[in-house]
Amino acid sequence: MSAAETNAETELHEARIRAVQRRTLWTLSIATILGGLGVGAALSVGALLLAEVSGNDAISGLASATFNGGAALAGIPLARIAARHGRRRALVTGSLVAMAGAFVAILGSAIGQWWVLAVGLAMLGVASAVQLLSRFAAADLAQPKNRARDLSLVVWAITIGAVVGPNLLGPGAVVGDMLGLTPLAGVFVFPIIAQGLAALLTWLMLRPDPLLLSRTLPDPTAEQMAAAASDSKKAAPAKALLGNRRAQVLTIFAIAMAQAIMVALMAMTPLHLMHHEGTPQLVGFTLSLHIAGMYGLSPLIGFMAGRIGSLQTMAIGWVVLLSSVVFSYISGASHFTVQLAMVLLGVGWGLVTVAGAALLTEITPAMERTKWQGRSDTFMSAAGAVAGVLSGVIFAMSDFSFLAVVSSGLLALGAVASLLIAGHQRKAAKSAPELA
Repeated sequence: MSAAETNAETELHEARIRAVQRRTLWTLSIATILGGLGVGAALSVGALLLAEVSGNDAISGLASATFNGGAALAGIPLARIAARHGRRRALVTGSLVAMAGAFVAILGSAIGQWWVLAVGLAMLGVASAVQLLSRFAAADLAQPKNRARDLSLVVWAITIGAVVGPNLLGPGAVVGDMLGLTPLAGVFVFPIIAQGLAALLTWLMLRPDPLLLSRTLPDPTAEQMAAAASDSKKAAPAKALLGNRRAQVLTIFAIAMAQAIMVALMAMTPLHLMHHEGTPQLVGFTLSLHIAGMYGLSPLIGFMAGRIGSLQTMAIGWVVLLSSVVFSYISGASHFTVQLAMVLLGVGWGLVTVAGAALLTEITPAMERTKWQGRSDTFMSAAGAVAGVLSGVIFAMSDFSFLAVVSSGLLALGAVASLLIAGHQRKAAKSAPELA
Protein backbone atom coordinates (compact mmCIF):
# COMPACT_ATOMS: atom_id res chain seq x y z
CA MET A 1 0.00 0.00 0.00
CA SER A 2 1.40 3.38 -0.99
CA ALA A 3 1.95 6.24 1.44
CA ALA A 4 -0.90 8.19 -0.17
CA GLU A 5 -3.29 5.26 0.25
CA THR A 6 -2.19 4.82 3.86
CA ASN A 7 -2.77 8.50 4.60
CA ALA A 8 -6.17 8.38 2.90
CA GLU A 9 -7.17 5.33 4.94
CA THR A 10 -5.99 7.01 8.14
CA GLU A 11 -7.96 10.17 7.37
CA LEU A 12 -11.06 8.11 6.60
CA HIS A 13 -10.71 6.25 9.90
CA GLU A 14 -10.25 9.49 11.83
CA ALA A 15 -13.31 10.97 10.11
CA ARG A 16 -15.35 7.92 11.17
CA ILE A 17 -14.21 8.33 14.78
CA ARG A 18 -15.20 12.01 14.72
CA ALA A 19 -18.62 11.08 13.32
CA VAL A 20 -19.11 8.47 16.05
CA GLN A 21 -18.06 11.02 18.66
CA ARG A 22 -20.62 13.54 17.40
CA ARG A 23 -23.34 10.88 17.53
CA THR A 24 -22.19 9.88 21.01
CA LEU A 25 -22.33 13.46 22.27
CA TRP A 26 -25.84 13.98 20.87
CA THR A 27 -27.10 10.71 22.37
CA LEU A 28 -25.53 11.34 25.77
CA SER A 29 -26.77 14.93 25.83
CA ILE A 30 -30.41 14.06 25.07
CA ALA A 31 -30.40 11.14 27.52
CA THR A 32 -28.84 13.40 30.14
CA ILE A 33 -31.55 16.02 29.64
CA LEU A 34 -34.15 13.35 30.36
CA GLY A 35 -32.18 11.99 33.30
CA GLY A 36 -31.89 15.48 34.74
CA LEU A 37 -35.64 15.55 35.31
CA GLY A 38 -35.26 12.82 37.90
CA VAL A 39 -32.41 14.57 39.65
CA GLY A 40 -34.15 17.95 39.66
CA ALA A 41 -37.41 16.52 40.96
CA ALA A 42 -35.73 14.58 43.75
CA LEU A 43 -33.67 17.57 44.87
CA SER A 44 -36.68 19.86 44.85
CA VAL A 45 -39.11 17.79 46.91
CA GLY A 46 -37.00 15.15 48.64
CA ALA A 47 -36.23 17.11 51.79
CA LEU A 48 -39.72 18.61 52.04
CA LEU A 49 -41.44 15.27 51.46
CA LEU A 50 -39.28 13.46 54.02
CA ALA A 51 -40.04 16.18 56.57
CA GLU A 52 -43.74 15.91 55.74
CA VAL A 53 -43.91 12.10 55.99
CA SER A 54 -41.67 11.78 59.07
CA GLY A 55 -42.74 14.94 60.88
CA ASN A 56 -39.10 15.65 61.74
CA ASP A 57 -36.97 18.39 60.14
CA ALA A 58 -33.72 16.64 61.12
CA ILE A 59 -34.67 13.62 59.02
CA SER A 60 -35.09 15.88 56.00
CA GLY A 61 -31.31 15.92 55.61
CA LEU A 62 -31.55 12.26 54.71
CA ALA A 63 -33.05 13.23 51.34
CA SER A 64 -29.71 14.42 49.98
CA ALA A 65 -27.87 11.81 52.02
CA THR A 66 -29.79 8.87 50.61
CA PHE A 67 -29.84 10.34 47.11
CA ASN A 68 -26.07 10.78 47.11
CA GLY A 69 -25.64 7.49 48.95
CA GLY A 70 -27.43 5.70 46.14
CA ALA A 71 -25.17 7.39 43.61
CA ALA A 72 -22.12 6.42 45.67
CA LEU A 73 -23.15 2.76 45.89
CA ALA A 74 -23.76 2.68 42.14
CA GLY A 75 -20.50 4.37 41.08
CA ILE A 76 -18.11 1.43 41.17
CA PRO A 77 -20.62 -1.26 40.02
CA LEU A 78 -21.60 0.87 37.01
CA ALA A 79 -17.91 1.46 36.23
CA ARG A 80 -17.32 -2.31 36.36
CA ILE A 81 -20.25 -2.96 34.04
CA ALA A 82 -18.82 -0.35 31.68
CA ALA A 83 -15.35 -1.92 31.85
CA ARG A 84 -16.72 -5.37 30.98
CA HIS A 85 -19.63 -4.63 28.67
CA GLY A 86 -19.30 -0.98 27.62
CA ARG A 87 -20.85 2.35 28.58
CA ARG A 88 -24.21 1.58 26.94
CA ARG A 89 -25.15 -1.31 29.22
CA ALA A 90 -23.95 0.54 32.31
CA LEU A 91 -25.95 3.68 31.51
CA VAL A 92 -29.13 1.76 30.67
CA THR A 93 -28.87 -0.28 33.87
CA GLY A 94 -28.51 2.86 35.96
CA SER A 95 -31.48 4.58 34.31
CA LEU A 96 -33.73 1.57 34.92
CA VAL A 97 -32.76 1.43 38.60
CA ALA A 98 -33.51 5.15 38.92
CA MET A 99 -36.90 4.65 37.27
CA ALA A 100 -37.72 1.90 39.78
CA GLY A 101 -36.60 4.25 42.56
CA ALA A 102 -39.22 6.81 41.59
CA PHE A 103 -41.88 4.07 41.93
CA VAL A 104 -40.58 3.19 45.40
CA ALA A 105 -40.56 6.86 46.45
CA ILE A 106 -44.22 7.19 45.50
CA LEU A 107 -45.00 4.00 47.42
CA GLY A 108 -43.23 5.27 50.54
CA SER A 109 -45.23 8.48 50.44
CA ALA A 110 -48.51 6.65 49.82
CA ILE A 111 -48.10 4.30 52.81
CA GLY A 112 -46.62 7.01 55.05
CA GLN A 113 -43.29 5.24 55.67
CA TRP A 114 -40.39 7.66 55.48
CA TRP A 115 -37.78 4.88 55.34
CA VAL A 116 -39.39 3.43 52.19
CA LEU A 117 -39.34 6.93 50.70
CA ALA A 118 -35.64 7.17 51.62
CA VAL A 119 -34.93 3.87 49.85
CA GLY A 120 -36.69 5.20 46.76
CA LEU A 121 -34.60 8.37 46.87
CA ALA A 122 -31.45 6.26 47.13
CA MET A 123 -32.45 4.27 44.05
CA LEU A 124 -33.34 7.46 42.22
CA GLY A 125 -29.88 8.74 43.17
CA VAL A 126 -28.46 6.24 40.69
CA ALA A 127 -29.59 8.78 38.06
CA SER A 128 -26.85 11.04 39.39
CA ALA A 129 -24.31 8.23 38.98
CA VAL A 130 -25.50 7.83 35.38
CA GLN A 131 -24.89 11.54 34.78
CA LEU A 132 -21.39 11.26 36.21
CA LEU A 133 -20.67 8.23 34.06
CA SER A 134 -22.06 9.99 30.98
CA ARG A 135 -19.57 12.83 31.24
CA PHE A 136 -16.68 10.37 31.20
CA ALA A 137 -18.30 8.50 28.30
CA ALA A 138 -18.14 11.76 26.36
CA ALA A 139 -14.35 11.74 26.77
CA ASP A 140 -13.74 8.17 25.56
CA LEU A 141 -13.31 9.12 21.89
CA ALA A 142 -12.53 12.81 22.34
CA GLN A 143 -9.28 14.26 21.07
CA PRO A 144 -7.07 15.41 23.97
CA LYS A 145 -7.46 19.08 23.07
CA ASN A 146 -11.27 18.69 23.04
CA ARG A 147 -11.64 16.39 26.05
CA ALA A 148 -12.64 19.06 28.59
CA ARG A 149 -14.98 20.66 26.04
CA ASP A 150 -16.77 17.43 25.11
CA LEU A 151 -17.07 16.42 28.74
CA SER A 152 -18.51 19.81 29.64
CA LEU A 153 -21.10 19.68 26.84
CA VAL A 154 -22.72 16.60 28.37
CA VAL A 155 -22.57 18.22 31.81
CA TRP A 156 -24.28 21.28 30.33
CA ALA A 157 -27.09 19.08 29.01
CA ILE A 158 -28.05 18.33 32.62
CA THR A 159 -29.15 21.96 32.89
CA ILE A 160 -32.38 21.63 30.94
CA GLY A 161 -33.86 18.68 32.79
CA ALA A 162 -32.45 19.69 36.15
CA VAL A 163 -33.79 23.25 35.94
CA VAL A 164 -37.21 22.09 34.81
CA GLY A 165 -37.38 19.44 37.55
CA PRO A 166 -37.72 21.74 40.58
CA ASN A 167 -40.46 23.67 38.77
CA LEU A 168 -42.64 20.60 38.33
CA LEU A 169 -44.20 21.12 41.77
CA GLY A 170 -47.36 22.59 40.25
CA PRO A 171 -47.86 19.98 37.53
CA GLY A 172 -46.81 17.32 40.02
CA ALA A 173 -49.56 18.40 42.40
CA VAL A 174 -52.11 18.00 39.60
CA VAL A 175 -50.79 14.55 38.73
CA GLY A 176 -50.69 13.60 42.40
CA ASP A 177 -54.30 14.66 42.84
CA MET A 178 -55.34 12.60 39.81
CA LEU A 179 -53.59 9.53 41.24
CA GLY A 180 -54.69 10.09 44.83
CA LEU A 181 -51.18 11.01 46.01
CA THR A 182 -49.91 13.91 48.10
CA PRO A 183 -48.99 16.96 45.95
CA LEU A 184 -45.26 16.57 46.55
CA ALA A 185 -45.24 12.85 45.67
CA GLY A 186 -46.86 13.51 42.31
CA VAL A 187 -43.60 15.02 41.05
CA PHE A 188 -42.00 11.56 40.99
CA VAL A 189 -44.26 10.47 38.12
CA PHE A 190 -42.18 12.60 35.77
CA PRO A 191 -38.82 10.89 36.43
CA ILE A 192 -40.47 7.51 35.90
CA ILE A 193 -41.27 8.54 32.34
CA ALA A 194 -38.03 10.43 31.79
CA GLN A 195 -35.72 7.69 33.04
CA GLY A 196 -37.52 5.11 30.93
CA LEU A 197 -37.09 7.24 27.81
CA ALA A 198 -33.42 7.87 28.64
CA ALA A 199 -32.79 4.12 28.96
CA LEU A 200 -34.53 3.42 25.64
CA LEU A 201 -32.66 6.17 23.80
CA THR A 202 -29.28 5.08 25.14
CA TRP A 203 -29.89 1.43 24.28
CA LEU A 204 -30.92 2.20 20.71
CA MET A 205 -28.57 5.05 19.82
CA LEU A 206 -25.29 4.62 21.72
CA ARG A 207 -23.85 2.40 19.00
CA PRO A 208 -21.02 1.71 18.59
CA ASP A 209 -20.17 1.85 22.28
CA PRO A 210 -17.59 4.66 22.73
CA LEU A 211 -15.54 2.85 25.39
CA LEU A 212 -15.38 -0.43 23.49
CA LEU A 213 -14.49 1.40 20.29
CA SER A 214 -11.77 3.41 22.04
CA ARG A 215 -10.10 0.17 23.08
CA THR A 216 -9.61 -0.79 19.45
CA LEU A 217 -7.61 2.38 18.82
CA PRO A 218 -3.88 2.70 19.50
CA ASP A 219 -3.04 4.46 22.74
CA PRO A 220 -1.91 7.90 21.53
CA THR A 221 -0.73 9.19 24.87
CA ALA A 222 2.96 9.50 24.00
CA GLU A 223 2.28 11.10 20.62
CA GLN A 224 -0.23 13.49 22.16
CA MET A 225 2.20 14.59 24.83
CA ALA A 226 4.94 15.20 22.30
CA ALA A 227 2.64 17.11 19.98
CA ALA A 228 1.33 19.23 22.81
CA ALA A 229 4.73 19.99 24.29
CA SER A 230 5.09 23.24 22.38
CA ASP A 231 1.39 24.06 22.30
CA SER A 232 0.65 25.64 25.67
CA LYS A 233 1.02 25.26 29.38
CA LYS A 234 -2.32 23.51 29.61
CA ALA A 235 -0.67 20.15 28.75
CA ALA A 236 1.75 20.32 31.67
CA PRO A 237 -0.42 18.48 34.21
CA ALA A 238 -1.00 15.55 31.83
CA LYS A 239 2.68 15.32 30.94
CA ALA A 240 4.09 15.68 34.41
CA LEU A 241 1.44 13.85 36.43
CA LEU A 242 0.48 10.98 34.11
CA GLY A 243 0.12 7.90 36.33
CA ASN A 244 0.90 9.83 39.54
CA ARG A 245 -1.32 8.08 42.10
CA ARG A 246 -1.00 10.79 44.72
CA ALA A 247 -2.18 13.38 42.23
CA GLN A 248 -5.07 11.11 41.22
CA VAL A 249 -6.16 10.62 44.84
CA LEU A 250 -5.85 14.34 45.59
CA THR A 251 -7.91 15.19 42.50
CA ILE A 252 -10.65 12.81 43.62
CA PHE A 253 -10.53 14.30 47.12
CA ALA A 254 -10.79 17.87 45.81
CA ILE A 255 -13.83 16.96 43.69
CA ALA A 256 -15.42 15.26 46.70
CA MET A 257 -14.95 18.34 48.90
CA ALA A 258 -16.67 20.53 46.31
CA GLN A 259 -19.54 18.04 46.25
CA ALA A 260 -19.77 17.99 50.06
CA ILE A 261 -19.93 21.79 50.25
CA MET A 262 -22.57 21.94 47.54
CA VAL A 263 -24.78 19.27 49.11
CA ALA A 264 -24.43 20.58 52.66
CA LEU A 265 -25.64 24.07 51.78
CA MET A 266 -28.11 23.11 49.07
CA ALA A 267 -29.79 20.39 51.16
CA MET A 268 -30.82 22.80 53.89
CA THR A 269 -31.75 25.70 51.65
CA PRO A 270 -35.41 24.57 51.27
CA LEU A 271 -35.94 24.42 55.03
CA HIS A 272 -34.04 27.65 55.61
CA LEU A 273 -36.28 29.44 53.11
CA MET A 274 -39.46 27.87 54.52
CA HIS A 275 -38.44 28.99 58.02
CA HIS A 276 -38.23 32.56 56.69
CA GLU A 277 -41.65 32.87 55.03
CA GLY A 278 -40.68 31.01 51.89
CA THR A 279 -43.06 29.01 49.71
CA PRO A 280 -42.65 25.74 47.80
CA GLN A 281 -42.62 27.79 44.59
CA LEU A 282 -39.81 29.98 45.94
CA VAL A 283 -37.88 26.85 46.91
CA GLY A 284 -38.30 25.42 43.42
CA PHE A 285 -37.20 28.66 41.77
CA THR A 286 -34.17 28.99 44.07
CA LEU A 287 -33.04 25.45 43.39
CA SER A 288 -33.51 26.04 39.67
CA LEU A 289 -31.15 29.01 39.90
CA HIS A 290 -28.69 26.86 41.83
CA ILE A 291 -28.84 24.03 39.29
CA ALA A 292 -28.51 26.50 36.42
CA GLY A 293 -25.33 27.74 38.10
CA MET A 294 -24.09 24.16 38.45
CA TYR A 295 -24.48 23.20 34.81
CA GLY A 296 -25.29 26.26 32.71
CA LEU A 297 -21.71 27.48 32.35
CA SER A 298 -20.21 24.03 31.74
CA PRO A 299 -19.16 24.73 28.11
CA LEU A 300 -17.36 27.90 29.23
CA ILE A 301 -15.71 25.97 32.06
CA GLY A 302 -14.61 23.27 29.62
CA PHE A 303 -13.17 25.97 27.35
CA MET A 304 -11.35 27.53 30.31
CA ALA A 305 -9.90 24.21 31.41
CA GLY A 306 -8.63 23.62 27.89
CA ARG A 307 -7.13 27.11 27.58
CA ILE A 308 -5.69 27.99 30.98
CA GLY A 309 -5.45 24.51 32.51
CA SER A 310 -7.59 22.36 34.77
CA LEU A 311 -5.75 23.26 37.98
CA GLN A 312 -6.09 26.97 37.31
CA THR A 313 -9.81 26.54 36.62
CA MET A 314 -10.22 24.61 39.88
CA ALA A 315 -8.48 27.46 41.73
CA ILE A 316 -11.05 29.92 40.39
CA GLY A 317 -13.74 27.50 41.54
CA TRP A 318 -12.53 27.59 45.14
CA VAL A 319 -12.67 31.40 45.12
CA VAL A 320 -16.26 31.34 43.84
CA LEU A 321 -17.22 28.71 46.43
CA LEU A 322 -15.74 30.92 49.15
CA SER A 323 -17.95 33.81 48.03
CA SER A 324 -20.97 31.48 48.22
CA VAL A 325 -20.09 30.45 51.75
CA VAL A 326 -19.78 34.11 52.78
CA PHE A 327 -23.17 35.03 51.32
CA SER A 328 -24.74 31.96 52.95
CA TYR A 329 -23.33 33.08 56.29
CA ILE A 330 -24.80 36.59 56.05
CA SER A 331 -28.05 35.63 54.26
CA GLY A 332 -30.36 35.58 57.28
CA ALA A 333 -33.97 36.07 56.18
CA SER A 334 -33.04 37.60 52.80
CA HIS A 335 -34.35 35.40 50.03
CA PHE A 336 -32.29 37.27 47.44
CA THR A 337 -29.04 36.69 49.32
CA VAL A 338 -29.81 33.00 49.64
CA GLN A 339 -30.47 32.83 45.91
CA LEU A 340 -27.23 34.65 45.15
CA ALA A 341 -25.36 32.23 47.41
CA MET A 342 -26.97 29.26 45.65
CA VAL A 343 -26.04 30.53 42.17
CA LEU A 344 -22.43 31.06 43.24
CA LEU A 345 -22.46 27.66 44.94
CA GLY A 346 -23.49 26.06 41.67
CA VAL A 347 -20.93 27.94 39.57
CA GLY A 348 -18.09 27.17 41.99
CA TRP A 349 -19.08 23.52 42.11
CA GLY A 350 -19.08 23.37 38.31
CA LEU A 351 -15.65 24.96 38.04
CA VAL A 352 -14.08 22.46 40.42
CA THR A 353 -15.87 19.30 39.28
CA VAL A 354 -15.74 19.78 35.50
CA ALA A 355 -12.08 20.80 35.58
CA GLY A 356 -11.36 18.08 38.13
CA ALA A 357 -12.94 15.38 35.95
CA ALA A 358 -10.91 16.58 32.98
CA LEU A 359 -7.73 16.61 35.07
CA LEU A 360 -8.34 13.10 36.40
CA THR A 361 -8.81 11.83 32.84
CA GLU A 362 -5.65 13.62 31.67
CA ILE A 363 -3.38 12.24 34.40
CA THR A 364 -4.70 8.66 34.31
CA PRO A 365 -3.35 6.10 31.80
CA ALA A 366 -6.01 5.02 29.30
CA MET A 367 -6.29 1.42 30.53
CA GLU A 368 -6.89 2.56 34.13
CA ARG A 369 -9.35 5.38 33.46
CA THR A 370 -12.58 3.42 33.98
CA LYS A 371 -11.40 2.21 37.39
CA TRP A 372 -10.31 5.64 38.61
CA GLN A 373 -13.40 7.31 37.18
CA GLY A 374 -15.58 4.87 39.13
CA ARG A 375 -13.63 5.61 42.29
CA SER A 376 -14.05 9.33 41.74
CA ASP A 377 -17.80 9.05 41.20
CA THR A 378 -18.21 6.84 44.28
CA PHE A 379 -16.16 9.04 46.59
CA MET A 380 -17.80 12.19 45.23
CA SER A 381 -21.30 10.84 45.87
CA ALA A 382 -20.32 9.39 49.25
CA ALA A 383 -19.01 12.77 50.35
CA GLY A 384 -22.33 14.28 49.33
CA ALA A 385 -24.22 11.60 51.27
CA VAL A 386 -22.28 12.24 54.47
CA ALA A 387 -22.64 15.99 54.02
CA GLY A 388 -26.38 15.56 53.55
CA VAL A 389 -26.76 13.68 56.84
CA LEU A 390 -24.58 16.05 58.84
CA SER A 391 -26.13 19.16 57.34
CA GLY A 392 -29.55 18.15 58.66
CA VAL A 393 -28.17 17.58 62.15
CA ILE A 394 -26.15 20.81 62.13
CA PHE A 395 -29.10 22.83 60.83
CA ALA A 396 -31.46 21.34 63.43
CA MET A 397 -28.98 22.12 66.24
CA SER A 398 -27.99 25.59 65.03
CA ASP A 399 -28.78 27.53 61.84
CA PHE A 400 -27.83 28.13 58.21
CA SER A 401 -25.01 30.52 59.15
CA PHE A 402 -23.23 27.92 61.28
CA LEU A 403 -23.64 25.41 58.48
CA ALA A 404 -21.80 27.89 56.23
CA VAL A 405 -18.96 28.06 58.78
CA VAL A 406 -18.62 24.28 58.76
CA SER A 407 -18.64 24.32 54.96
CA SER A 408 -15.72 26.74 54.98
CA GLY A 409 -13.64 24.04 56.66
CA LEU A 410 -14.40 21.63 53.82
CA LEU A 411 -13.49 24.35 51.35
CA ALA A 412 -10.09 24.79 53.00
CA LEU A 413 -9.40 21.05 52.70
CA GLY A 414 -10.30 21.04 49.01
CA ALA A 415 -8.18 24.09 48.25
CA VAL A 416 -5.19 22.56 50.04
CA ALA A 417 -5.62 19.38 47.95
CA SER A 418 -5.44 21.48 44.77
CA LEU A 419 -2.28 23.19 46.03
CA LEU A 420 -0.71 19.80 46.74
CA ILE A 421 -1.52 18.66 43.21
CA ALA A 422 0.21 21.75 41.86
CA GLY A 423 3.19 20.93 44.08
CA HIS A 424 3.38 17.40 42.70
CA GLN A 425 3.19 18.84 39.19
CA ARG A 426 6.13 21.17 39.77
CA LYS A 427 8.15 18.41 41.42
CA ALA A 428 7.44 15.94 38.62
CA ALA A 429 8.27 18.54 35.96
CA LYS A 430 11.64 19.25 37.58
CA SER A 431 12.52 15.56 37.86
CA ALA A 432 11.64 15.01 34.19
CA PRO A 433 12.62 18.22 32.40
CA GLU A 434 12.55 16.53 29.04
CA LEU A 435 8.72 16.28 29.36
CA ALA A 436 8.22 19.85 30.48
